[in-house]
Amino acid sequence: MDNLSTFLSNPLQSWYILLGISFLGGFFASVSPCSLTMLPLIIGYIGGYSEETPIKTFAQLSFFILGTAIVFTILGGLCAISGNVFSSAFGQYFTLFIASVLLILGLKIFDVLDFEVPTIIKSMPVNNHRSIFVYPTILGITFALAGTPCSTPILAGIMAFATIGKNIALAILMLFMFSIGQGLILLVAGLCTSTLKNLKSVAKYTDILVKFSGMLLIIVACLFYWKVFSPLIG
Repeated sequence: MDNLSTFLSNPLQSWYILLGISFLGGFFASVSPCSLTMLPLIIGYIGGYSEETPIKTFAQLSFFILGTAIVFTILGGLCAISGNVFSSAFGQYFTLFIASVLLILGLKIFDVLDFEVPTIIKSMPVNNHRSIFVYPTILGITFALAGTPCSTPILAGIMAFATIGKNIALAILMLFMFSIGQGLILLVAGLCTSTLKNLKSVAKYTDILVKFSGMLLIIVACLFYWKVFSPLIG
């Protein structure tokens, strides 16, 4: 338990673990059943996977992922800055708040709690010129801001953990790795359109991965609670 306390107190020491978890969190979010059903729509909306060349599709999807990465890295910096401010002002109360957020999000993934995840943007911009660079980037930014009920709990959990870390560089990298993990399956599916059918057939099994990420959120929340209350018990 001492090792866990050290990890929670100074996550920078295990930065590679946090970056790996962030990448897997993005990947788990992207292979959830409801995310997989959106893949053909997203790919077709960006440039039309049945009409474009593989190189052009790859470029469009890459800039779409870049757009999401821009938003998520900015969020990472804001998380770290707010973590410094709020933890200095509220101390352990702020840790308890973050732990509660993680617990609620974990229970949401397990469907123990049922609530709607709000979206900021209700509609996507229309691509009238089949732009390779500008439009996919804008669409990626829009998609990241809008969010989906599938990925938001996992994303918010990573943001909460980045806030606790209070290290700006690490928080930015964590959210960047989330965006890369989330975009990986999109890139593969866009280049191999036959993969879309195969992904749909295994969608029911990918729910296990999402539930696993929810379990991790609950475990981390419990560890934060232990970090705060263990001195009182001992």
